[in-house]
Amino acid sequence: MKKSFTIKIVSVLSAAAGISVLMRPFPADTAELTGDLSGEGMISASDAALLQSHLAGIGGLPSDILSDADIITDGSVNIFDLCALKMQASTPVQSGEILEEKGMVHSGYATFYGGGYEGGCAMLDPISKEDYWITAMNIVDYNNAQLAGAYLEVTGELGTIHVLVTDLLPEGQKGDLDLYVDAFPLIAPAEKGKVPVTWKIIPLDSAENAPVSYKYKEGSSAFWCGVQVRNHRYPIAKLEYLDASGNFVELPRRHYNYFESDNMGAGPFTFRITDIYGSVIVDENIPLTPDEIQQGHVQFPE
Repeated sequence: MKKSFTIKIVSVLSAAAGISVLMRPFPADTAELTGDLSGEGMISASDAALLQSHLAGIGGLPSDILSDADIITDGSVNIFDLCALKMQASTPVQSGEILEEKGMVHSGYATFYGGGYEGGCAMLDPISKEDYWITAMNIVDYNNAQLAGAYLEVTGELGTIHVLVTDLLPEGQKGDLDLYVDAFPLIAPAEKGKVPVTWKIIPLDSAENAPVSYKYKEGSSAFWCGVQVRNHRYPIAKLEYLDASGNFVELPRRHYNYFESDNMGAGPFTFRITDIYGSVIVDENIPLTPDEIQQGHVQFPE
Protein backbone atom coordinates (compact mmCIF):
# COMPACT_ATOMS: atom_id res chain seq x y z
CA MET A 1 0.00 0.00 0.00
CA LYS A 2 1.14 3.53 -0.59
CA LYS A 3 -0.23 6.43 -0.13
CA SER A 4 -4.46 9.11 -0.51
CA PHE A 5 -9.13 13.80 3.33
CA THR A 6 -10.48 17.65 4.85
CA ILE A 7 -13.37 19.43 3.39
CA LYS A 8 -11.76 22.03 1.17
CA ILE A 9 -13.73 25.22 1.36
CA VAL A 10 -11.60 27.54 -0.73
CA SER A 11 -14.26 29.95 -1.98
CA VAL A 12 -18.02 29.98 -2.29
CA LEU A 13 -17.76 31.78 -5.59
CA SER A 14 -15.15 29.47 -7.10
CA ALA A 15 -17.07 26.43 -5.88
CA ALA A 16 -20.12 27.57 -7.80
CA ALA A 17 -18.29 28.77 -10.88
CA GLY A 18 -18.33 25.39 -12.56
CA ILE A 19 -21.99 24.57 -11.98
CA SER A 20 -23.40 22.35 -14.71
CA VAL A 21 -26.33 23.59 -16.77
CA LEU A 22 -27.83 20.12 -16.81
CA MET A 23 -31.06 19.71 -14.92
CA ARG A 24 -32.50 16.69 -13.11
CA PRO A 25 -36.30 16.48 -13.48
CA PHE A 26 -38.57 15.14 -10.77
CA PRO A 27 -42.07 13.60 -10.91
CA ALA A 28 -44.83 16.06 -11.71
CA ASP A 29 -46.74 15.14 -8.53
CA THR A 30 -43.89 16.28 -6.26
CA ALA A 31 -45.47 19.04 -4.19
CA GLU A 32 -42.28 20.37 -2.63
CA LEU A 33 -38.71 19.67 -3.62
CA THR A 34 -35.80 20.44 -1.31
CA GLY A 35 -33.30 22.45 -3.32
CA ASP A 36 -35.79 23.79 -5.86
CA LEU A 37 -35.22 27.40 -4.84
CA SER A 38 -36.35 28.85 -8.16
CA GLY A 39 -39.69 26.99 -8.21
CA GLU A 40 -38.99 25.30 -11.55
CA GLY A 41 -40.01 21.85 -10.34
CA MET A 42 -36.48 20.53 -10.83
CA ILE A 43 -32.94 20.92 -9.49
CA SER A 44 -30.88 23.09 -11.82
CA ALA A 45 -27.95 25.48 -12.05
CA SER A 46 -30.24 28.41 -11.27
CA ASP A 47 -30.95 26.95 -7.81
CA ALA A 48 -27.23 26.66 -7.06
CA ALA A 49 -26.69 30.23 -8.29
CA LEU A 50 -29.41 31.51 -5.94
CA LEU A 51 -27.84 29.72 -2.99
CA GLN A 52 -24.39 31.00 -3.96
CA SER A 53 -25.68 34.58 -3.93
CA HIS A 54 -27.34 34.04 -0.56
CA LEU A 55 -24.16 32.67 1.02
CA ALA A 56 -22.06 35.43 -0.50
CA GLY A 57 -24.40 38.09 0.91
CA ILE A 58 -25.29 39.38 -2.54
CA GLY A 59 -28.97 38.47 -2.43
CA GLY A 60 -30.78 36.84 0.46
CA LEU A 61 -33.23 34.00 0.02
CA PRO A 62 -36.78 34.73 1.21
CA SER A 63 -37.51 33.17 4.59
CA ASP A 64 -40.34 31.04 3.19
CA ILE A 65 -37.95 29.10 0.93
CA LEU A 66 -34.80 29.23 3.06
CA SER A 67 -35.63 25.85 4.62
CA ASP A 68 -35.56 24.32 1.13
CA ALA A 69 -31.89 25.27 0.91
CA ASP A 70 -30.98 23.00 3.85
CA ILE A 71 -30.06 20.17 1.48
CA ILE A 72 -28.18 18.05 4.00
CA THR A 73 -30.83 18.65 6.70
CA ASP A 74 -28.50 19.66 9.50
CA GLY A 75 -30.53 22.69 10.58
CA SER A 76 -28.37 25.33 8.89
CA VAL A 77 -27.72 26.62 5.36
CA ASN A 78 -24.04 26.81 4.44
CA ILE A 79 -21.31 25.78 1.98
CA PHE A 80 -22.07 22.09 2.53
CA ASP A 81 -25.58 22.64 1.18
CA LEU A 82 -24.15 24.44 -1.84
CA CYS A 83 -21.87 21.48 -2.56
CA ALA A 84 -24.76 19.03 -2.21
CA LEU A 85 -27.01 21.17 -4.43
CA LYS A 86 -24.33 21.39 -7.08
CA MET A 87 -24.04 17.62 -7.08
CA GLN A 88 -27.80 17.31 -7.63
CA ALA A 89 -27.70 19.85 -10.45
CA SER A 90 -24.98 17.83 -12.16
CA THR A 91 -27.30 14.80 -12.62
CA PRO A 92 -25.45 12.24 -10.50
CA VAL A 93 -25.62 8.57 -11.36
CA GLN A 94 -28.50 6.88 -9.56
CA SER A 95 -27.87 4.00 -7.17
CA GLY A 96 -27.92 0.65 -8.93
CA GLU A 97 -26.66 1.97 -12.27
CA ILE A 98 -23.24 1.04 -13.58
CA LEU A 99 -21.13 4.17 -13.21
CA GLU A 100 -18.52 3.27 -15.83
CA GLU A 101 -16.68 0.36 -17.38
CA LYS A 102 -13.76 -1.07 -15.45
CA GLY A 103 -10.48 0.51 -16.47
CA MET A 104 -12.03 3.68 -17.85
CA VAL A 105 -9.41 6.43 -18.06
CA HIS A 106 -10.29 9.95 -16.89
CA SER A 107 -8.49 13.17 -17.77
CA GLY A 108 -8.21 16.34 -15.73
CA TYR A 109 -5.79 18.55 -13.82
CA ALA A 110 -3.94 17.85 -10.59
CA THR A 111 -3.01 20.40 -7.94
CA PHE A 112 -1.80 19.85 -4.36
CA TYR A 113 -2.58 20.82 -0.78
CA GLY A 114 -1.20 20.05 2.65
CA GLY A 115 -4.20 18.58 4.44
CA GLY A 116 -6.24 15.49 4.05
CA TYR A 117 -5.20 12.88 6.57
CA GLU A 118 -7.68 14.02 9.22
CA GLY A 119 -11.22 15.34 9.03
CA GLY A 120 -11.79 14.91 5.31
CA CYS A 121 -15.20 14.99 3.67
CA ALA A 122 -15.38 11.20 3.19
CA MET A 123 -14.69 10.70 6.94
CA LEU A 124 -12.33 7.77 6.41
CA ASP A 125 -9.68 8.85 8.90
CA PRO A 126 -7.49 7.82 10.51
CA ILE A 127 -5.35 7.03 7.46
CA SER A 128 -1.64 6.50 7.78
CA LYS A 129 0.80 8.41 5.60
CA GLU A 130 2.87 5.26 5.64
CA ASP A 131 0.10 3.32 3.91
CA TYR A 132 -1.52 5.64 1.37
CA TRP A 133 -1.14 8.82 -0.56
CA ILE A 134 -4.47 10.65 -0.50
CA THR A 135 -6.39 12.95 -2.81
CA ALA A 136 -9.41 15.21 -2.90
CA MET A 137 -11.72 14.69 -5.89
CA ASN A 138 -13.86 17.11 -7.89
CA ILE A 139 -17.53 17.31 -6.93
CA VAL A 140 -18.87 15.75 -10.16
CA ASP A 141 -16.81 12.56 -10.03
CA TYR A 142 -17.14 12.37 -6.23
CA ASN A 143 -20.88 12.14 -6.93
CA ASN A 144 -22.36 12.42 -3.45
CA ALA A 145 -19.63 10.19 -1.96
CA GLN A 146 -20.04 7.46 -4.57
CA LEU A 147 -16.27 7.53 -5.19
CA ALA A 148 -15.34 8.00 -1.54
CA GLY A 149 -12.71 5.41 -0.77
CA ALA A 150 -11.95 4.76 -4.44
CA TYR A 151 -8.38 3.70 -5.16
CA LEU A 152 -6.92 5.49 -8.17
CA GLU A 153 -3.93 5.07 -10.41
CA VAL A 154 -2.82 8.61 -11.31
CA THR A 155 -0.35 9.30 -14.11
CA GLY A 156 1.52 12.53 -14.82
CA GLU A 157 4.60 13.52 -16.76
CA LEU A 158 7.05 12.08 -14.22
CA GLY A 159 5.31 8.82 -13.37
CA THR A 160 2.38 7.00 -11.78
CA ILE A 161 1.17 6.78 -8.18
CA HIS A 162 -1.75 5.19 -6.36
CA VAL A 163 -4.01 7.40 -4.23
CA LEU A 164 -7.07 6.97 -2.02
CA VAL A 165 -10.03 9.33 -2.46
CA THR A 166 -10.77 10.73 0.98
CA ASP A 167 -11.81 14.31 0.39
CA LEU A 168 -13.84 16.69 -1.75
CA LEU A 169 -12.56 19.40 -4.13
CA PRO A 170 -15.67 21.60 -4.53
CA GLU A 171 -14.08 24.07 -6.95
CA GLY A 172 -12.63 21.41 -9.26
CA GLN A 173 -13.95 20.56 -12.70
CA LYS A 174 -14.76 17.00 -13.76
CA GLY A 175 -11.57 14.94 -13.82
CA ASP A 176 -9.65 17.19 -11.41
CA LEU A 177 -7.76 15.95 -8.34
CA ASP A 178 -6.01 17.73 -5.47
CA LEU A 179 -3.14 15.51 -4.36
CA TYR A 180 -1.36 15.52 -1.04
CA VAL A 181 1.59 17.92 -1.20
CA ASP A 182 4.26 15.21 -0.89
CA ALA A 183 2.66 13.07 -3.60
CA PHE A 184 2.48 15.73 -6.30
CA PRO A 185 6.25 15.81 -7.07
CA LEU A 186 6.08 12.12 -7.92
CA ILE A 187 3.93 12.84 -10.96
CA ALA A 188 5.06 16.36 -11.94
CA PRO A 189 7.51 19.14 -10.90
CA ALA A 190 6.13 20.89 -7.82
CA GLU A 191 6.85 24.35 -9.27
CA LYS A 192 4.24 23.79 -11.98
CA GLY A 193 1.45 23.73 -9.37
CA LYS A 194 -1.25 22.51 -11.75
CA VAL A 195 -0.67 19.85 -14.38
CA PRO A 196 -2.68 17.58 -16.70
CA VAL A 197 -3.11 14.00 -15.47
CA THR A 198 -4.99 10.84 -16.29
CA TRP A 199 -6.44 8.47 -13.72
CA LYS A 200 -8.47 5.30 -13.43
CA ILE A 201 -10.07 3.28 -10.63
CA ILE A 202 -8.13 0.19 -9.57
CA PRO A 203 -8.85 -2.52 -6.95
CA LEU A 204 -8.06 -1.48 -3.37
CA ASP A 205 -4.94 -3.41 -2.39
CA SER A 206 -5.97 -4.06 1.23
CA ALA A 207 -9.18 -5.73 -0.01
CA GLU A 208 -7.27 -8.48 -1.80
CA ASN A 209 -7.14 -10.80 1.22
CA ALA A 210 -9.65 -9.22 3.62
CA PRO A 211 -13.44 -8.72 3.70
CA VAL A 212 -15.31 -5.43 3.69
CA SER A 213 -15.71 -3.75 7.06
CA TYR A 214 -18.15 -1.33 8.66
CA LYS A 215 -17.81 1.76 10.82
CA TYR A 216 -20.85 3.07 12.70
CA LYS A 217 -21.20 6.80 13.19
CA GLU A 218 -20.88 8.20 16.68
CA GLY A 219 -24.27 8.16 18.38
CA SER A 220 -25.58 5.15 16.46
CA SER A 221 -28.15 3.11 18.35
CA ALA A 222 -31.31 1.07 17.83
CA PHE A 223 -33.16 4.35 17.17
CA TRP A 224 -30.80 5.95 14.65
CA CYS A 225 -27.84 4.55 12.83
CA GLY A 226 -25.15 5.77 10.46
CA VAL A 227 -22.96 3.13 8.83
CA GLN A 228 -19.98 3.45 6.53
CA VAL A 229 -18.63 0.64 4.36
CA ARG A 230 -14.84 0.33 4.34
CA ASN A 231 -12.18 -1.83 2.72
CA HIS A 232 -14.29 -2.38 -0.39
CA ARG A 233 -12.43 -3.49 -3.50
CA TYR A 234 -14.33 -1.03 -5.68
CA PRO A 235 -16.43 2.06 -4.85
CA ILE A 236 -19.89 1.52 -3.35
CA ALA A 237 -23.03 2.53 -5.25
CA LYS A 238 -25.73 1.27 -2.88
CA LEU A 239 -26.18 -0.17 0.64
CA GLU A 240 -29.34 -1.98 1.75
CA TYR A 241 -30.36 -3.70 4.96
CA LEU A 242 -32.77 -6.60 5.47
CA ASP A 243 -35.81 -5.42 7.44
CA ALA A 244 -38.08 -7.44 9.73
CA SER A 245 -40.40 -8.27 6.82
CA GLY A 246 -37.60 -9.87 4.84
CA ASN A 247 -37.24 -7.02 2.35
CA PHE A 248 -34.04 -5.19 1.48
CA VAL A 249 -34.37 -1.46 2.12
CA GLU A 250 -31.96 1.02 0.53
CA LEU A 251 -30.24 3.40 2.94
CA PRO A 252 -29.90 7.05 1.92
CA ARG A 253 -26.31 8.20 1.54
CA ARG A 254 -24.92 11.47 2.86
CA HIS A 255 -22.21 13.48 1.12
CA TYR A 256 -19.90 12.69 4.06
CA ASN A 257 -19.98 8.98 3.15
CA TYR A 258 -22.36 7.53 5.74
CA PHE A 259 -25.57 5.65 5.01
CA GLU A 260 -28.17 6.64 7.62
CA SER A 261 -31.54 5.41 8.90
CA ASP A 262 -33.78 5.61 11.95
CA ASN A 263 -35.53 2.32 11.12
CA MET A 264 -32.76 -0.30 11.22
CA GLY A 265 -33.18 -1.36 14.83
CA ALA A 266 -30.54 -2.84 17.11
CA GLY A 267 -29.08 -5.43 14.75
CA PRO A 268 -27.38 -7.68 14.00
CA PHE A 269 -27.84 -6.70 10.35
CA THR A 270 -27.82 -8.34 6.97
CA PHE A 271 -26.44 -5.92 4.40
CA ARG A 272 -26.65 -6.09 0.62
CA ILE A 273 -23.99 -3.96 -1.05
CA THR A 274 -23.71 -3.01 -4.73
CA ASP A 275 -20.54 -1.58 -6.21
CA ILE A 276 -20.31 0.87 -9.12
CA TYR A 277 -19.79 -1.98 -11.58
CA GLY A 278 -23.03 -3.73 -10.59
CA SER A 279 -21.49 -6.52 -8.48
CA VAL A 280 -23.58 -7.45 -5.43
CA ILE A 281 -22.55 -9.07 -2.14
CA VAL A 282 -24.67 -10.02 0.89
CA ASP A 283 -23.08 -9.84 4.34
CA GLU A 284 -24.95 -11.43 7.25
CA ASN A 285 -24.86 -11.15 11.03
CA ILE A 286 -23.14 -7.77 11.33
CA PRO A 287 -23.55 -6.47 14.89
CA LEU A 288 -24.05 -2.85 15.83
CA THR A 289 -20.71 -1.84 17.36
CA PRO A 290 -20.46 1.98 17.56
CA ASP A 291 -17.08 1.98 19.28
CA GLU A 292 -15.12 -0.15 16.85
CA ILE A 293 -14.77 -1.05 13.19
CA GLN A 294 -16.71 -4.26 12.55
CA GLN A 295 -15.24 -6.73 10.09
CA GLY A 296 -17.57 -8.35 7.59
CA HIS A 297 -17.41 -11.75 5.94
CA VAL A 298 -17.38 -11.12 2.17
CA GLN A 299 -15.57 -9.13 -0.50
CA PHE A 300 -16.35 -7.98 -4.03
CA PRO A 301 -14.95 -10.05 -6.92
CA GLU A 302 -12.20 -8.69 -9.12
